[in-house]
Amino acid sequence: MTGAARAVAGQGGAARIVLVALALGLTALLIGLPLVVIFVQAFSKGVAGYLEALNSPDMRHAVYLTLVVAVLSVPANIAFGIAAAWAIARFRFPGRSLLVVLIELPLSVSPVVAGVCYLLLYGSQGLFGPFLEAQGIQLMFALPGIVMVTIFVTCPYVAREVLPLMEEQGKDEEETAVTLGARGWHILWRVTLPNIRWALLYGAILCTARAIGEFGAVSVVSGNVRGVTNTLPLQVELLYHSYNVVGAFTAATLLTLIALVALGAKAIVERMGAAATAEQRRGR
Repeated sequence: MTGAARAVAGQGGAARIVLVALALGLTALLIGLPLVVIFVQAFSKGVAGYLEALNSPDMRHAVYLTLVVAVLSVPANIAFGIAAAWAIARFRFPGRSLLVVLIELPLSVSPVVAGVCYLLLYGSQGLFGPFLEAQGIQLMFALPGIVMVTIFVTCPYVAREVLPLMEEQGKDEEETAVTLGARGWHILWRVTLPNIRWALLYGAILCTARAIGEFGAVSVVSGNVRGVTNTLPLQVELLYHSYNVVGAFTAATLLTLIALVALGAKAIVERMGAAATAEQRRGR
């Protein structure tokens, strides 16, 4: 190696060390330190204080409501994601491009704006509010409204993961199944879903994490009623503004743990999906 080459290699090594150190430092400062602060503040009054905050009726209801919203919204988005991806990947129809844009829309619209739009449509003074009120139906400031805006905010995640894989795989296997006499639901369960299972699971994990952590849209349509319509993210804000620091950070630890579990599940699914894809390619 010439002197010039050694100099370039040395400069490259120094640059690599600086970049790695910078990345690690920023990660520790922007992510690691806030995570430490959350748990330190949550346990600032000891384990007894943490458990007391965790076992309060309002906290238990916030956890329950958050899980209920996720259980209702995630399956709806899984069904929507599969149907939309299947329609876009397998068929050509008027409005196909518009459907793709609409699926992506919630990613670019502020959740607060989405919540306001739902309020203007279904609130008591909204477009459909008087009719719904006359029928004794309450959507806003109740569980149905929270579920509706959560479905809106999280609807792109499954479709975005499933659609590219469906387009890449094509429809040869499904057409073969049709020629062999298989019906639509049989093709879906035996051919389509097994081929997209890892992407579907990955999208479902992202959708679940987003649904549990949603704040903006839910804060608009829920009414922030303590012990009634407060989800965990709203509970954090409510307790913090009430100067209940331990309670606020206790709720935050639950959200943090859920996020960490989602990240771990995401990493496992990515690894298993990559292994399955590599095995399929070797089999071909």
